Amino acid sequence: MASIQDDRGYNQGFKPCKALTVRFERRCDRMIREMTITPSTRILELGCGIGELSFFLAQKTGAQVVGTDLCQEFIEKARTAYQLPNLSFQQLKLEANTDSAAPSETYDYIVGNGILHHVYEDLETILAHLKSQLRPRGKVLFWEPNLFNPYIFLIFKFEKMRRMAKLEPDEMAFGRSFISQKLRNSGFSKWKVEYSDFLLPNTPDALIQPMIHLGDFLERVPLVDRMAQSLFISAQNHFHEPHPNR
Repeated sequence: MASIQDDRGYNQGFKPCKALTVRFERRCDRMIREMTITPSTRILELGCGIGELSFFLAQKTGAQVVGTDLCQEFIEKARTAYQLPNLSFQQLKLEANTDSAAPSETYDYIVGNGILHHVYEDLETILAHLKSQLRPRGKVLFWEPNLFNPYIFLIFKFEKMRRMAKLEPDEMAFGRSFISQKLRNSGFSKWKVEYSDFLLPNTPDALIQPMIHLGDFLERVPLVDRMAQSLFISAQNHFHEPHPNR
């Protein structure tokens, strides 16, 4: 399937099609089930690409949503394609060694679809920084490629496949135990990591619904679920209740 490339020539997603839109909306709905929405809720998306997930989040929740991406061309496309009063886009580079890793504002939810594996080497530091940008009881919610999926294992672990897929030099998929340890070390609490989603972005239109039903079944089958396309990651900012006598 045709991919979209950033201004450095690396693949950063798939070109729009019906299956991809359905996939984005399903992923958005899964994130929303982990949220408690109020009139003041603020959501930050990292690596928003051309903006589809940020749009769904803003449309479905009514929360203030900020979509961010390293690539200015993507941001400009997102601003043109998706316009809502509660949605904005800005260029932002996710880094481990600078305070610019996230805006100065705090958020109830920091989310992303395939972004953490781009910062594999600095993941623990970045997670700790993102935690500092969360409000009390705020959450990070991420979809990431599952290294135990056979296709994902091939394109990430074999150099020839990496070049064909135009992967960035430092990006690397990971498994459930790896990210669980990183979340623990970064100070998060109540984390969970689930194997999820068998719907391929290039699924023919006629097969989308059958694949959704099949995928929902496979996610409930032990061991088989480990071959899902993605990991769904949820972790909460630890919050200490004040002592009543203080």
